[in-house]
Amino acid sequence: MKRAEMLETTESILKRAGFQVSERCVARPSCFDFAARREKNLAFVKVLNDVGSISIKDASELQNISGCFSATPFFVSGRNRRKPLEDDTVYIRYNLCTITCKTLEDMIFREMYPLVVAGPGGYYVNLDRNIIRERRQRLGLSVGKLGEMIGISRRTLYGYEKGMAKASVSVAYNLEWVLGIPVVQPVNVFQRNLGGTGLFATARRMVIKNRFLQAVLGRFAHFNFRVAPIGKAPFDFIAQLPGGQLNIVGGVADKRGRNVDQRAREIMSVSGVADARPVFITDGEQVPNNDIPLIHCDELDKMKCSEELIARL
Repeated sequence: MKRAEMLETTESILKRAGFQVSERCVARPSCFDFAARREKNLAFVKVLNDVGSISIKDASELQNISGCFSATPFFVSGRNRRKPLEDDTVYIRYNLCTITCKTLEDMIFREMYPLVVAGPGGYYVNLDRNIIRERRQRLGLSVGKLGEMIGISRRTLYGYEKGMAKASVSVAYNLEWVLGIPVVQPVNVFQRNLGGTGLFATARRMVIKNRFLQAVLGRFAHFNFRVAPIGKAPFDFIAQLPGGQLNIVGGVADKRGRNVDQRAREIMSVSGVADARPVFITDGEQVPNNDIPLIHCDELDKMKCSEELIARL
């Protein structure tokens, strides 16, 4: 399946399932293709021909952007370094999930969640440590005895019960056979929220080459916003009030700006799905899309507090 077809299929699955899906982000290179929301489930999704082509930098930015919105980032792909991906399996790359279109469809419409995870160390499953411990105790088995019965060490089984170790598929099968109950936890991609505020922490060390953007971020920081420049998205920055009470996704439009109208539409669309406030800060450059709030840099400089800025959004 080609990328264009995978994009269409992924969007169709989400829309048929009642997700609100943003416009595709095509105005410039982006670490995600679109945002999607259904009730409390918000995701930033990237569709790839080969997930092996994703860079650690793009994956990190996708994870950090998602963390700002308490969203789940994931990839949809059909191959990993030219090898076909299997359905009903979650592949982990740079700590982010990758699934096939079929796996996504099964999760959403049939509540069939994958049990197997494929990571750098091979295939494994997530065990329900509480069920294992409770069932072992009910059967009157010690940690050492149960480990002996399934062919693993006491220390390894102790690690399973403490949630400190991953289990192979064969070990999980043996555990279920001996205990007589399912012990594997399914993986729901939409509930794998990585969270974190790494974006803002990283931003303090970033060198911003665009002086106009640097000045804009300085003004937002002056109003006690946490701010971070964004390299691979329709928007140029994210600003957040302390405590995550309000997220702003903003673009800057100066004389060097390209595809400004398309970017404005994408910023509006993504912010609508992500429940954020959109804005374009300009130095006089025209923004054809007048639906997005526009603030001239001179007006921004004259503002005295965050409340005055928020009132313009």
